[in-house]
Amino acid sequence: MPFFNIFSNKKEKKKINQKIIVDNREKNSLVPSELIKQGFEIEFSQLPVADYLINNIAIERKSINDLKSSIINKRIFTQMQELKQYPVHVLIIEGLNEFSLKSGIIHENALRGFLLSAQIEYKIPVVFSENEEETAIYISLLAKKKENSSISLRAKKISLNKEEQVQYILEGFPNIGPVKAKKLIEKFKSIRNLIEAPEEELKGILGKNSSDFKGLVD
Repeated sequence: MPFFNIFSNKKEKKKINQKIIVDNREKNSLVPSELIKQGFEIEFSQLPVADYLINNIAIERKSINDLKSSIINKRIFTQMQELKQYPVHVLIIEGLNEFSLKSGIIHENALRGFLLSAQIEYKIPVVFSENEEETAIYISLLAKKKENSSISLRAKKISLNKEEQVQYILEGFPNIGPVKAKKLIEKFKSIRNLIEAPEEELKGILGKNSSDFKGLVD
């Protein structure tokens, strides 16, 4: 006859019948292990879009430093467009204690502008978490609220045409926004022509920043 210890305070963690697909790059994060502790089934995969997928909810997770870097190189804007391929999408910015508009590698107005753009233009909810453990809590709450449905992996990286690729590269340079980038493309047609152009020819578009640009590409 089996013996049951009715005085034991230990409770076996109940496994939740819910799978969360996690991008392979998240293996170094503590978030997946925290989700496993909460009883979720984790499946690692090479996701073309987002870091976590739950029932067609796409979640992009960014540390503060990663967010700032991706704003500078414009990668975050492509990622937000890709997230919108899913009916529900969330951006989690991790490291609330480290978050400061006036410190780091990016101007405070650029960061403010991004936060406004994410929620107004792209209509992507932004959630701030303190650390990886709290990020896992947010993800688990999303998983529990969403009814079971099949997970779609049909989302894909957005392909840019040749002109968009050139514009994407140019906007990565300091003091070159979308308007100036388009004017440069119209005038010089290619990155090679632009790099080889004399500084005087750049001044009509870049003004006093033309010397700074030449200093970066020469």
